[in-house]
Amino acid sequence: MSLSEIIARMHAAEERAGRARGSTRLIAVSKMQPPGRVEAVLEQGHRLFGENRVQEAAAKWPAWQERYGGVELHLLGPLQTNKARQAFGLFDAIHSLDRPKLAKTLARLAQETGRCPKLFVQVNTGEEPQKAGVIPAEADDFIAECRTLDLPVAGLMCIPPLGEEPAPHFALLAKIAARNGLKELSMGMSADFETAIALGASHVRVGSAIFGARG
Repeated sequence: MSLSEIIARMHAAEERAGRARGSTRLIAVSKMQPPGRVEAVLEQGHRLFGENRVQEAAAKWPAWQERYGGVELHLLGPLQTNKARQAFGLFDAIHSLDRPKLAKTLARLAQETGRCPKLFVQVNTGEEPQKAGVIPAEADDFIAECRTLDLPVAGLMCIPPLGEEPAPHFALLAKIAARNGLKELSMGMSADFETAIALGASHVRVGSAIFGARG
C-alpha cells in the first residue's frame, strides 16, 4: 500500500469520526527496513519516522537528517537507561517511558542539557507480563511522579495484545489520558489505525502497510 493511500485512509477515518482533517500524525515505522524503502518515503516528502532501537537509529538516521530537512524521529521501542543519553541526542519524542528508574534518568539528563524529547508514558493495557509499560491501575501515580520530576509528558502509548479486539484498549488509554489532562495518544498500527483514529489517536504507527514486510 502506498504512502498516499495510507494518508487517504487516515483522512477518511478522521472524517467519519468528526475529527479535523490532519489531526492525526502518521509515524512511518522504519525499523529494520532496507535503506531504499526508507529513502523512497523520504523522497515523497514524509518527515515523521519511528524506530525501535537506539543503536539502529544512530547508525542510519544522522546522514538522512543531514540530507533531508525537517526529519522528526520518534523512539517507539523500549529504552534502556544506559542508552538514554544517546537517545536524547537522536530523538524528538520517546514513546516508551515506563518505569521510575527511566523517568529519573531522563529528568537528570533534562536538567543537564536544558532540553528533553517529548514523552509518552507506555501503558500495558492488556497487563501482559512479557510486555513493557505501566499497568492501568498504576498509570495515574506514575504520571504524577513524572510530573514531579518536571518531565514533559505529552501523552500515552499502548500496544494492544495480539489477537484481541483493539478498540477497548484504545478506549482505556483515552480514558486514562483524559483524567490526567493529557492530549496526545500514540496508538494504532498497520492493522488497526483507523479504529485508533476513531477513538482519538494523535499519532498512529504504521510500518508494514507503508514499507512492506521488514527486510
